Amino acid sequence: MYNFASSILKKFPPELAHSLTIKLLKFSNFNKKIIDDPILFQHLMGLDFPNPIGLAAGFDKNAEVVRPMFNFGFGFVEIGTVTPNMQIGNKKPRVFRLSNDKAIINHLGFNNRGIVKVKKNLNKIRNTYYNNKIIGINIGKNKKTINSIDDYLFGLENLNSLSSYITINISSPNTKGLRDLQLKGNIEGFIKKINKKKSEIESINKKPLLIKISPDLNDDQLRDIALISLSNNIDGLILTNTTVRRPEYLKSKIIPDFGGLSGKPLFSISNDIQKKIYNFTNGQIPLIGVGGISNGNECYEKIKSGASLVQLYTSLVYSGPLVVKKIKNELKYLIKTDGYKNVSEAIGKSV
Repeated sequence: MYNFASSILKKFPPELAHSLTIKLLKFSNFNKKIIDDPILFQHLMGLDFPNPIGLAAGFDKNAEVVRPMFNFGFGFVEIGTVTPNMQIGNKKPRVFRLSNDKAIINHLGFNNRGIVKVKKNLNKIRNTYYNNKIIGINIGKNKKTINSIDDYLFGLENLNSLSSYITINISSPNTKGLRDLQLKGNIEGFIKKINKKKSEIESINKKPLLIKISPDLNDDQLRDIALISLSNNIDGLILTNTTVRRPEYLKSKIIPDFGGLSGKPLFSISNDIQKKIYNFTNGQIPLIGVGGISNGNECYEKIKSGASLVQLYTSLVYSGPLVVKKIKNELKYLIKTDGYKNVSEAIGKSV
């Protein structure tokens, strides 16, 4: 039924299709208790992940459909990006399907309902069976905020109690100047201020803190981020956000030159970043691999490239929600075929 609905929704403009999807999922009323094979279980960052497949930020910006996404078999769900105040985002049209490339370009610009609304939605979830599920919260800054750090500190303070972990998003290409926070001279001071806020509030200090970075950084910049993350006790890195690159091999005829590219063309780009960060950190920081995963082989390759966990988004658009179960089944087969007793044994094997 859900794959059939996905095929119908593809006939609508992409942003409208996404809005309709969220509405449909909000009214779905099934509950499914999923028990994953222990071969997929990992204890990372103080959290128990039943399987390594997560929902990437951007799909459920306002924590509206967390329950149904877990029912599809995700091991963890990341909501957001959430900003302190409600934000409309960039001018439409701002989402484009590149169907021939199994890719999407988005120029959304952190459109979301703001922290107050998201807190209400999360409070409803946290009072149910899903209270024990791993829910990450991806936080960002409002477009008009001058001092960026203030928005991140506000988000950290207001959302930490409802999160399993917090992701600092400083890598979206759709908010002007945001990516500059990743650069040497900016990122270390930024992280120190975040850590200072964590140390001041005990409940925040106990929550894992992750940083999501761009695939468009050079090797020196990647090395800086790796070393700074190690020296400042960052709990994990999400690799990667969307890219502003437009590879020559793209097949689609209409390709906007603005916005971030996700999906299949990002697969090898993000894998290369993963391998470099894994080496720069000597495998000491858990990595979450994102970009172009649509089957078990691709998921396994991400893991062997250094990822402890992975996240999906674009593959849901093209393959429907049952892709999660498919990936898990294929991944289990590959792990067993290679003679491993747990998915963690495969991490970084091709680096």
